[in-house]
Amino acid sequence: MFRSLKRDRAFYKRLISLAVPVMIQNLLSSSAGLVDTMMVGTLGQDSLSGVSLANTPFFVAMLFVFGLQSGGAVLISQYWGKNDHRTINRVMGISWYLACILSTIFAAVVFFFPEQIMSITTNKPELIAVAARYGKVVAVSYALNSFVTVLTGTLRSCEKPLFGTGVVISGVFANVFFNWVFIYGKLGAPAMGIEGAALGTVLARCVELLIVICYLIFYKKKPFKLELRYILTPGKTIFRDYMKYAAPVMLNETLWGLGASVYPVIYGHMIAANDIVAAFALSGNVERIITISVFAMAHSAAIIIGTAIGSGGKKEEVVELGKTVSLISTLVGLVSGLLLVLLTFIVIRPVVFPMFTLTTNSQRIAMMALLVSGSMMMFRAFNATLIVGILRGGGDVKYGMYLDLAIMYFWAIPLGALAGLVFKVDILWVYLLIVSEDLIKSIIGFIRFRSGKWVRNVTRDMV
Repeated sequence: MFRSLKRDRAFYKRLISLAVPVMIQNLLSSSAGLVDTMMVGTLGQDSLSGVSLANTPFFVAMLFVFGLQSGGAVLISQYWGKNDHRTINRVMGISWYLACILSTIFAAVVFFFPEQIMSITTNKPELIAVAARYGKVVAVSYALNSFVTVLTGTLRSCEKPLFGTGVVISGVFANVFFNWVFIYGKLGAPAMGIEGAALGTVLARCVELLIVICYLIFYKKKPFKLELRYILTPGKTIFRDYMKYAAPVMLNETLWGLGASVYPVIYGHMIAANDIVAAFALSGNVERIITISVFAMAHSAAIIIGTAIGSGGKKEEVVELGKTVSLISTLVGLVSGLLLVLLTFIVIRPVVFPMFTLTTNSQRIAMMALLVSGSMMMFRAFNATLIVGILRGGGDVKYGMYLDLAIMYFWAIPLGALAGLVFKVDILWVYLLIVSEDLIKSIIGFIRFRSGKWVRNVTRDMV
C-alpha cells in the first residue's frame, strides 16, 4: 500500500507548492472566522448564535459560487495541462457571469426579507432578530466575494495559488480591523455591535475586490493572457461543455450546502437550542482550522489529476497518481484528527472556553462535537480528496455528486431529524448519526476508485 508514496522529489515539491498556499489561505480564513466569533461572542451568547445562523444563507450562496468555480476547475485544470489558454478565458468568463448573477439574487432575497429567511433556521425570536440585523448588512458582500472567488480559483487551477493567498491575507486583516473599529466604536466610529461586525465583513470584501481589480489591470506576469473577447463572449460550444461538467458540481455543492444547512436548523429546533447552536458555532470554527490541510490536499489533487489527464497521461499513470494523493490525504486526516483531540483537552477546554460566555451545557456539547469530529477526520479526508480532488479532476463529476448527496439526503438528514426532533434524544446521538455518513461514503468511494472508471479526458482539440 505504501509503495505508491515512492515518488520523485519533483512530485512532492509540486504538491507542496500547490497545497501550502491553499493551507495558509484556509488557515487565515478559519482563524479570522474564529476571531470574528470571539469578537461577536463578547456581545453575548445570543449574538454568537444569531450571527452563526445568519451565515447559513451566505454559506449556501457561496456554495453555489464554489460549485461554479469547482465545476469550471474540472475544465480549466485539464485545459491547463493541454496549454490551451484561450479556452481557460472562456471558462472563467462563464463562471463570472453565473456566479455574479446567482449571488446577487441571493443577496437581494436576504436583504429584502431578512426575518423571513432567518426564521427558517430557528424558531427562537431573539435569535431571529439578531440574525436578521446581521444578515441584511452582510448580504451586500455576496456578489463581491463571488467575483474574487472565481478569479482566485482559476489561478489555483493553473497552479498559481499564491495570489489567492495574498488576497485572503489582506481580507483577513481588513476584516479584523474593521470589526474592531465598528463593533466596539474605535477611532471615532460609533459602536454598532452586531451591525458593526457585518459592516466589517462588507468592507473587507471591498478590499479584496480592489486588490483583484488592480491585479487584472496592472500585473503583467499572469499565468495566461487575459483576453477580454473570450471572457465576455465564451461561445456556445464551451458553454455546453461547461454545463455538462460544471452543472453536476454546482448541483452537488448547492444541494450539499442546503443539506448541511439543515443540520443547524435541526439544532435550532431542538431542546436547549441556544446552547447547541452556540456550541457548534465555536466547535465549527476550531474544526475548520484543523481541517485546512485536508481540504488543501483535496484541491491540490484535483489540479494534479486534471493536469495529468489534459497533458495526455495514460490511464494507469493517472490511477497511480490517485493512489498516491488519496493515501497522503488519509494520513494527513489521521494526524489532523489526533491533533484535534489533543488540542481539545490541552487548549480548547482550559483556554478557549473561558474566553466565551458559554453555559456549562454548551461547553459539554462543544467538547463532544470536537472529539467526535477528530475520530472521523481520517474518513472525511479520504472522502474530500476522492470527491473534490480525484473524481472531479478525473472528469467523473456525476458519480461524485451521487456519492456526496445520496448518503446525506437518505441517511444523515432523515436520521438526524428523527432523532433530534421526533425522538428528542441527546445531541450526542444526533451528531453521531449525522457524521456516520463519512464512514459509509468512504466504503462506497473506495470501490469506485479501485474500478478506475473515473479517468476521463473532457477537453476538445478545437473549441
